[in-house]
Amino acid sequence: MTVDSELVAVWREVVATARRTADEGLVVGTSGNVSARVGDLVLVTPSGVRYDRLGDTDLVAVGLDGEQRIGALRPTSELPMHLAVYRATDARAVVHTHAVHATAVSTLVDELPAVHYMCAALGGAVRVAPYATYGTRELADHMMEALRGRTGCLLRNHGTVVYASTLEAAFDHTAQLEWMCHVWLAARAAGTPSVLAQTEIARVAERLRGYGQRG
Repeated sequence: MTVDSELVAVWREVVATARRTADEGLVVGTSGNVSARVGDLVLVTPSGVRYDRLGDTDLVAVGLDGEQRIGALRPTSELPMHLAVYRATDARAVVHTHAVHATAVSTLVDELPAVHYMCAALGGAVRVAPYATYGTRELADHMMEALRGRTGCLLRNHGTVVYASTLEAAFDHTAQLEWMCHVWLAARAAGTPSVLAQTEIARVAERLRGYGQRG
Protein backbone atom coordinates (compact mmCIF):
# COMPACT_ATOMS: atom_id res chain seq x y z
CA MET A 1 0.00 0.00 0.00
CA THR A 2 1.26 3.46 -0.90
CA VAL A 3 2.01 5.67 2.10
CA ASP A 4 0.55 9.11 1.33
CA SER A 5 1.34 12.43 2.97
CA GLU A 6 -1.70 12.31 5.29
CA LEU A 7 -0.60 8.99 6.76
CA VAL A 8 2.95 10.26 7.29
CA ALA A 9 1.64 13.41 8.99
CA VAL A 10 -0.58 11.42 11.35
CA TRP A 11 2.23 8.96 12.02
CA ARG A 12 4.43 11.86 13.09
CA GLU A 13 1.69 12.92 15.52
CA VAL A 14 1.49 9.38 16.90
CA VAL A 15 5.24 9.27 17.48
CA ALA A 16 5.30 12.79 18.98
CA THR A 17 2.49 11.86 21.37
CA ALA A 18 4.26 8.65 22.37
CA ARG A 19 7.41 10.66 23.07
CA ARG A 20 5.38 13.06 25.25
CA THR A 21 4.15 10.15 27.37
CA ALA A 22 7.76 9.20 28.03
CA ASP A 23 9.00 12.78 28.51
CA GLU A 24 6.26 13.51 31.06
CA GLY A 25 6.79 10.32 33.04
CA LEU A 26 3.60 8.54 32.03
CA VAL A 27 5.57 5.54 30.74
CA VAL A 28 9.00 4.02 31.29
CA GLY A 29 11.14 2.58 28.50
CA THR A 30 9.00 1.03 25.76
CA SER A 31 5.88 0.58 27.91
CA GLY A 32 2.55 2.07 26.89
CA ASN A 33 1.38 2.68 23.33
CA VAL A 34 -0.38 5.23 21.12
CA SER A 35 -2.57 4.96 18.04
CA ALA A 36 -4.66 7.04 15.65
CA ARG A 37 -7.32 6.08 13.13
CA VAL A 38 -7.26 7.30 9.53
CA GLY A 39 -10.21 5.93 7.59
CA ASP A 40 -10.11 2.16 7.99
CA LEU A 41 -6.45 2.14 9.01
CA VAL A 42 -5.06 2.29 12.55
CA LEU A 43 -1.57 3.75 12.89
CA VAL A 44 0.00 2.33 16.04
CA THR A 45 3.35 2.34 17.80
CA PRO A 46 5.39 -0.86 17.35
CA SER A 47 6.25 -3.43 19.97
CA GLY A 48 9.45 -3.02 21.98
CA VAL A 49 10.94 -0.05 20.10
CA ARG A 50 12.02 3.14 21.85
CA TYR A 51 9.99 6.10 20.63
CA ASP A 52 13.06 8.28 20.03
CA ARG A 53 14.25 5.77 17.42
CA LEU A 54 11.11 5.92 15.28
CA GLY A 55 11.14 7.79 11.98
CA ASP A 56 8.84 8.26 8.99
CA THR A 57 9.88 4.96 7.40
CA ASP A 58 8.89 3.03 10.55
CA LEU A 59 5.17 3.71 10.06
CA VAL A 60 3.04 0.79 11.24
CA ALA A 61 -0.61 0.48 10.19
CA VAL A 62 -3.20 -2.26 10.56
CA GLY A 63 -6.75 -2.67 9.34
CA LEU A 64 -9.71 -2.85 11.71
CA ASP A 65 -9.50 -6.62 11.21
CA GLY A 66 -6.03 -6.58 12.81
CA GLU A 67 -4.15 -7.46 9.62
CA GLN A 68 -0.97 -5.46 9.11
CA ARG A 69 -1.21 -3.26 6.02
CA ILE A 70 1.88 -1.05 6.27
CA GLY A 71 5.32 -1.47 7.82
CA ALA A 72 7.84 -4.15 8.73
CA LEU A 73 7.81 -3.59 12.51
CA ARG A 74 5.35 -5.60 14.59
CA PRO A 75 2.48 -3.57 16.09
CA THR A 76 2.22 -3.16 19.84
CA SER A 77 1.20 -6.24 21.80
CA GLU A 78 -1.77 -4.22 23.09
CA LEU A 79 -3.28 -4.00 19.60
CA PRO A 80 -6.46 -5.85 20.72
CA MET A 81 -7.26 -2.97 23.12
CA HIS A 82 -6.82 -0.30 20.47
CA LEU A 83 -8.88 -2.17 17.88
CA ALA A 84 -11.67 -2.84 20.38
CA VAL A 85 -12.01 0.90 20.99
CA TYR A 86 -12.04 1.81 17.29
CA ARG A 87 -14.56 -0.91 16.42
CA ALA A 88 -17.02 0.18 19.12
CA THR A 89 -16.65 3.98 19.24
CA ASP A 90 -16.05 7.03 17.06
CA ALA A 91 -12.56 7.44 18.54
CA ARG A 92 -9.78 8.80 16.37
CA ALA A 93 -6.97 8.41 18.93
CA VAL A 94 -6.06 6.11 21.84
CA VAL A 95 -3.36 6.60 24.47
CA HIS A 96 -2.36 3.80 26.85
CA THR A 97 0.12 4.46 29.68
CA HIS A 98 1.59 2.90 32.81
CA ALA A 99 1.38 6.15 34.78
CA VAL A 100 2.56 5.72 38.39
CA HIS A 101 -0.32 7.21 40.39
CA ALA A 102 -3.02 5.81 38.13
CA THR A 103 -1.50 2.34 38.34
CA ALA A 104 -1.29 2.64 42.12
CA VAL A 105 -4.97 3.62 42.32
CA SER A 106 -5.89 0.67 40.10
CA THR A 107 -4.64 -1.68 42.83
CA LEU A 108 -6.75 -0.08 45.57
CA VAL A 109 -10.30 0.55 44.33
CA ASP A 110 -12.82 -0.52 41.70
CA GLU A 111 -13.49 3.09 40.73
CA LEU A 112 -11.61 6.36 41.10
CA PRO A 113 -14.03 8.53 43.10
CA ALA A 114 -15.07 11.90 41.67
CA VAL A 115 -12.67 13.96 43.78
CA HIS A 116 -12.34 16.60 41.07
CA TYR A 117 -14.81 17.93 38.53
CA MET A 118 -12.50 17.17 35.59
CA CYS A 119 -13.58 13.54 35.76
CA ALA A 120 -16.56 14.91 33.79
CA ALA A 121 -14.24 15.16 30.77
CA LEU A 122 -14.01 11.35 30.84
CA GLY A 123 -17.73 10.80 31.46
CA GLY A 124 -17.71 10.56 35.25
CA ALA A 125 -16.04 8.56 38.02
CA VAL A 126 -13.36 6.43 36.37
CA ARG A 127 -13.86 2.67 36.56
CA VAL A 128 -11.12 0.08 37.02
CA ALA A 129 -11.18 -2.84 34.58
CA PRO A 130 -10.45 -6.26 36.16
CA TYR A 131 -6.97 -7.62 35.65
CA ALA A 132 -6.12 -9.80 32.67
CA THR A 133 -2.80 -10.62 31.01
CA TYR A 134 -1.53 -7.85 28.74
CA GLY A 135 -2.18 -8.19 25.02
CA THR A 136 -5.15 -10.55 25.43
CA ARG A 137 -8.72 -10.35 24.15
CA GLU A 138 -9.81 -10.85 27.76
CA LEU A 139 -8.12 -7.60 28.77
CA ALA A 140 -9.70 -5.79 25.82
CA ASP A 141 -13.15 -7.09 26.84
CA HIS A 142 -12.67 -5.97 30.46
CA MET A 143 -11.51 -2.57 29.25
CA MET A 144 -14.54 -2.07 27.01
CA GLU A 145 -16.89 -2.84 29.89
CA ALA A 146 -15.09 -0.29 32.08
CA LEU A 147 -15.32 2.25 29.26
CA ARG A 148 -19.10 1.95 28.98
CA GLY A 149 -20.32 5.55 29.02
CA ARG A 150 -16.74 6.75 29.56
CA THR A 151 -13.78 7.77 27.41
CA GLY A 152 -11.14 6.64 29.91
CA CYS A 153 -10.55 3.89 32.45
CA LEU A 154 -7.91 2.33 34.66
CA LEU A 155 -6.61 -1.20 34.12
CA ARG A 156 -6.08 -3.19 37.33
CA ASN A 157 -2.37 -3.52 38.18
CA HIS A 158 -1.54 -2.12 34.76
CA GLY A 159 -2.27 1.50 33.81
CA THR A 160 -4.64 3.74 31.85
CA VAL A 161 -6.53 3.84 28.56
CA VAL A 162 -8.07 7.03 27.18
CA TYR A 163 -9.61 7.72 23.78
CA ALA A 164 -10.66 10.95 22.10
CA SER A 165 -11.30 12.62 18.75
CA THR A 166 -7.68 13.84 18.52
CA LEU A 167 -4.29 12.74 19.78
CA GLU A 168 -3.90 16.03 21.65
CA ALA A 169 -7.17 15.51 23.54
CA ALA A 170 -6.35 11.87 24.30
CA PHE A 171 -2.99 12.89 25.74
CA ASP A 172 -4.41 15.81 27.73
CA HIS A 173 -7.14 13.65 29.26
CA THR A 174 -4.57 10.98 30.10
CA ALA A 175 -2.47 13.57 31.93
CA GLN A 176 -5.60 14.84 33.74
CA LEU A 177 -6.45 11.28 34.80
CA GLU A 178 -2.98 10.75 36.23
CA TRP A 179 -3.26 14.08 38.08
CA MET A 180 -6.66 13.13 39.55
CA CYS A 181 -5.23 9.82 40.75
CA HIS A 182 -2.38 11.72 42.40
CA VAL A 183 -4.88 14.05 44.11
CA TRP A 184 -6.97 11.13 45.38
CA LEU A 185 -3.95 9.29 46.76
CA ALA A 186 -2.73 12.42 48.56
CA ALA A 187 -6.19 13.15 50.01
CA ARG A 188 -6.73 9.54 51.04
CA ALA A 189 -3.37 9.46 52.83
CA ALA A 190 -4.41 12.52 54.87
CA GLY A 191 -8.02 11.56 55.58
CA THR A 192 -11.33 10.83 53.89
CA PRO A 193 -11.68 12.65 50.56
CA SER A 194 -14.98 14.39 49.78
CA VAL A 195 -16.62 13.22 46.56
CA LEU A 196 -18.66 15.29 44.10
CA ALA A 197 -22.28 14.30 43.44
CA GLN A 198 -23.27 12.89 40.06
CA THR A 199 -25.52 15.91 39.50
CA GLU A 200 -22.50 18.20 39.75
CA ILE A 201 -20.49 16.02 37.37
CA ALA A 202 -23.36 16.23 34.85
CA ARG A 203 -23.46 20.02 35.27
CA VAL A 204 -19.73 20.29 34.64
CA ALA A 205 -19.96 17.99 31.61
CA GLU A 206 -22.50 20.36 30.10
CA ARG A 207 -20.30 23.40 30.77
CA LEU A 208 -17.27 21.67 29.25
CA ARG A 209 -19.08 21.33 25.93
CA GLY A 210 -18.81 25.11 25.54
CA TYR A 211 -15.37 25.47 27.11
CA GLY A 212 -12.50 27.27 25.37
CA GLN A 213 -12.26 29.61 22.42
CA ARG A 214 -14.79 29.57 19.59
CA GLY A 215 -13.96 29.94 15.94
